[in-house]
Amino acid sequence: MAKTPRSRKMKLAHIEECFVRLSDRLPDPKTELTYSDPYTLLVAVVLSAQATDVGVNKATKGLYAAADTPQAMVDLGVDGIAHHIRTIGLFNTKAKNVHRLSQILLDEHDGQVPEDRDALEALPGVGRKTANVVMNEAFGHPTIAVDTHIFRVGNRTGMAPGKTPDAVEVELVRRVPDGWKKGAHHWLILHGRYVCKARKPDCAECVIKEFCLYKDKTG
Repeated sequence: MAKTPRSRKMKLAHIEECFVRLSDRLPDPKTELTYSDPYTLLVAVVLSAQATDVGVNKATKGLYAAADTPQAMVDLGVDGIAHHIRTIGLFNTKAKNVHRLSQILLDEHDGQVPEDRDALEALPGVGRKTANVVMNEAFGHPTIAVDTHIFRVGNRTGMAPGKTPDAVEVELVRRVPDGWKKGAHHWLILHGRYVCKARKPDCAECVIKEFCLYKDKTG
């Protein structure tokens, strides 16, 4: 797949207009993961690594019916967690991580999900991307979690070119206007998932195509 040259960057004024248009299409963007509070969001995001949101939601439906608090999850045990999430990838490792992080929340955070990046990243199975999602979705911080979709959109459009997800994150945080940062993660991930797709972007349906620097547009 041809890429936008990393030296080419979308104009800042055009980034502003991109989010105006994306927000017009989807005024209140949200994660597609099913959750009811910061804890169930945290668990869902941990489970979503190398898995689809649809697959995670199917797995967590039964899991949360059995355990939707840290104490209940610890009581369920690793094997019990694994049973409910066995349909998603790496379920044994994820079950151990969910059990352990639940115990840590009880031991160190009074059973609450901390509103702190360092504390989140200290939990098993929680990296920078997961912490960013929780900080943004659960607590309203203007963080931008970069997954494969956002990495692709940032590079392909020229909005935030970078060789690594962290580099793209830095560019997005630097270049996206403050007023759009809260929803930027969701707008970009949904745009990458449904329009700016990996193998064949649906450029004919793209509301920001006139600002996109991708050379091989499909229409």
